[in-house]
Amino acid sequence: MKLISGGVCAAKGFAANGIHCGIRKNKSKRDLALIYSEVPASAAAVYTTNLVKGAPLAVTKRHLMNGIAQAVICNSGNANTCNANGIEIAEQMGELLAKELKIDAKDVIVASTGVIGLPLDIAPIAAGIPSLVAGLGNKSVEAAEGIMTTDTRLKEVAVSFEIGGKTCSLGGIAKGSGMIHPNMATMLVFITTDCAISPAMLQKALSTDVQTTFNMVSVDGDTSTNDMVAVLANGMAGNDCIDAEGEAFDSFMKALNTVTVALCRRIAADGEGATKLLECSVSGAKDEATAKTVAKAVVCSSLTKAAMFGADANWGRVLCAIGYSGADVDVNGVDVSFVSPKGEILVCQKGAGVAFSEETAKEILLENEIEIRITLSDGQGSATAWGCDLTYEYVKINGDYRT
Repeated sequence: MKLISGGVCAAKGFAANGIHCGIRKNKSKRDLALIYSEVPASAAAVYTTNLVKGAPLAVTKRHLMNGIAQAVICNSGNANTCNANGIEIAEQMGELLAKELKIDAKDVIVASTGVIGLPLDIAPIAAGIPSLVAGLGNKSVEAAEGIMTTDTRLKEVAVSFEIGGKTCSLGGIAKGSGMIHPNMATMLVFITTDCAISPAMLQKALSTDVQTTFNMVSVDGDTSTNDMVAVLANGMAGNDCIDAEGEAFDSFMKALNTVTVALCRRIAADGEGATKLLECSVSGAKDEATAKTVAKAVVCSSLTKAAMFGADANWGRVLCAIGYSGADVDVNGVDVSFVSPKGEILVCQKGAGVAFSEETAKEILLENEIEIRITLSDGQGSATAWGCDLTYEYVKINGDYRT
């Protein structure tokens, strides 16, 4: 397996585009994105657990009941959530795109992101779809830009891998900066692959993978209303279709996980106002579920996040988060270290503080990627979670997000 360029256009038979159609006032910001497969593809998706859901999710769920899709359309700037005519607008987005592409409207995945509770006018979308389709090409970057809201960094990645002697590619784009919190989904992510895999196995692969990737990301403790991760697999690599578990499925899972972990890290690093990516790795837990609970609690702790922003080695906040997490942990057997490219420093051993250099600790914590390494003494379970620091800028961004 190797990293390649191309994002959602890396796989055979996929094209993409992103334009400004007029949903967002800033004409320099793309606000409508499209991903298209030359042929119908196996499709799978996972969705937010928030009871308040964007209208596009309801439409997409219906469209994917047969496990097939051929296109994704997504607008930014307006979430199309809590709108009386939201379903109608989402359906119209799919129908207008399908007519232009000459495909079945039921084969369109529809997504929206942006402000909640603001009516979405179909007019700019309808006017923009012809040029959106006409401009289809190797434009993963443009599509990625079209789904961004408060994101400050483009998020795309792709890999190539072998299945049964055939070279396959898998790539993805993502948006996510704020209102990100476990569990599923936590952002908008669109993944494409030319690997041949059945809809059932694709759903199994995605549903399994998100448990240790996207469900382990938190920026601010708020689970969005429009979160979705969708995957399209068009089979154009020519491998034998993966329709059961085995070596080929394992290879596909490894490729999928490589892309999703990379996107998780980029989403967490680009948290609203963030200056640092936080990775909490837990080992020695009673089981994986316990390790996940501990890791999530630490990356979600506002006090820990604030300490990391200030490069303050306040390890007591880590212990505090472990203690209230609800995990079955021997608190007298907890070791904590802070790790960065500048080195590693042990700050807690067997649940108690140890002597360490504050100057060295600060130097380590001033880096923009920090690992909070927790070693428990209860078993073999392990897990990793991703988050970011909590800064003044986060409040500034969200204080006037709508206005």
